Amino acid sequence: MSTSTSGVSSEASITPVVVRLKLSLLRNGLRQSAGRRAAYITSVVVVLLFAALQLLGLIALRGNAHAASVTVLLIAVMALGWAVMPLFFPSGDETLDPTRLVMLPLRPDPLVRALLVASLVGIGPLFTLCLLVGSVISVAHGTAAYVTGVVAVPLALLVCVALARAVAAANIRLLSSRKGRDLAVLSGLVIAIGAQLVNFGAQRLGSAGGLSRLDPAADVLRWVPPGSAIGAVDSMSRGSYGVGVAQLVLSVAALVGLLALWSRHLTQLMTSPDGSTLQAGESAARERIPTGGLRRLLPSGRTGTVMERSLRYVWRDPKTKAAWVTSLAIGLIVPVFNALQGTGSIYFACFAAGMLGIQMYNQFGQDTSAFWMVAMTIASPHDAYVELRGRALALLVITLPYATLVTVLTTAMLDDWSKLPEVLGLSFALLGAMLATGAWSSARFPYSIPQEGYKNVAPGQAGLAWIAIFGGMVSAALLTAPVIALTIWLNVTADGDRWSWLLLPLGAGYGALITAFGLRMAAPRTARRLPEILAAVSKG
Repeated sequence: MSTSTSGVSSEASITPVVVRLKLSLLRNGLRQSAGRRAAYITSVVVVLLFAALQLLGLIALRGNAHAASVTVLLIAVMALGWAVMPLFFPSGDETLDPTRLVMLPLRPDPLVRALLVASLVGIGPLFTLCLLVGSVISVAHGTAAYVTGVVAVPLALLVCVALARAVAAANIRLLSSRKGRDLAVLSGLVIAIGAQLVNFGAQRLGSAGGLSRLDPAADVLRWVPPGSAIGAVDSMSRGSYGVGVAQLVLSVAALVGLLALWSRHLTQLMTSPDGSTLQAGESAARERIPTGGLRRLLPSGRTGTVMERSLRYVWRDPKTKAAWVTSLAIGLIVPVFNALQGTGSIYFACFAAGMLGIQMYNQFGQDTSAFWMVAMTIASPHDAYVELRGRALALLVITLPYATLVTVLTTAMLDDWSKLPEVLGLSFALLGAMLATGAWSSARFPYSIPQEGYKNVAPGQAGLAWIAIFGGMVSAALLTAPVIALTIWLNVTADGDRWSWLLLPLGAGYGALITAFGLRMAAPRTARRLPEILAAVSKG
């Protein structure tokens, strides 16, 4: 009897211990540096302010005919955020990785309860709670609706938390691997695309139809947990008690299912060996960039070798891959979304060339401390020129066809084919100017890119990064000024349309010349500053 009672008491004590552990991790993390404390306090203030504004907005929506559609969609988007955030920010919560507790004699069910309660501690749950309370106030009318709301708010919050935990537990092997780190550094891309989608959606809602456009999607999502919990409050307000109970039961069933799925993954993690390092050779072989055929297409000698190495960086290095994917996506999103909204200009297609040209900046930073191997092969300005030329050519392999594709796609969407030659010429000239300034900036303002974490600049080098990127972009714009001036002159001249096609060969030729000039100017500086460059890029 005493043994049984001791076991129950021990299991019951897990929850407060894990909660104290969560608070200790948070407290100890804030003690690491004043900068981290300042960032955390700032984030708390911003999140609370945004949550308060959202709460007031939802309360102001009360009585609107489409309030239920807005709130249901808002909760569905929030639940999606809970599901994907562990994949992109696995280090945001130390307790997301249950394998840290694998050596402790813990059973899955008490551990699930303890981790579920601990998950309610933090900024995210507080923000979610504010949105849920505001949503209930927005749609609740009558005693039955408010009573349902008292149940719906904690139920929806628990569904969101359990969803995040189940996703994290199911993918913890991925998140702790190199592929997981690749996924994490792409979080900026997700945020950028999400912001563009939100902006596009807001503009569409401002047009004819307004909030009524949300009704069809909301009619479906009010039956999908945790949106069904808010849908239950709305159904009770309308007097559809049977429908409301059914929607509430759906959320309860979803919570039970997620907890069962989470418990099953916990059991597997706590009882099975970690095979993430097994067959490393096969994994590496599968991830290897297929350069067999590509190598035959590259130039011979050092130029081809440098190009192949640069392309391997794009394919394999997490930070380089993230930067490229982000630039490719944003370079396409900005002109295309503006064209879809009917407010775009064909000249927005030059944004793709600008975003991709940024990749030429800080070329040596992606080498980190391994730059010493490159430095050992540079004995003269000519060697530095060949090195920079190879890196520029590798960049052009991707940027030239992509910038052309974005320009043609934007032209097709706007149906302005007469402007295609001049926009292509302007894009090529801008790309050439950015390659030129990027080569010089790589030699003059190199900085280190940390391989771990989310920072793209080593501590103390943020000023160098700002000078390199923004100074280079301004310089590139000034170098492109002759082509820009010619474009403007042809557009205001009466017979300019007849000669605008000349901007394509002129822009391409100008871009090639300015690139060659920039590489020639940067090569001697690179050869002279090899020790300084190595010291700068090795700090991360």
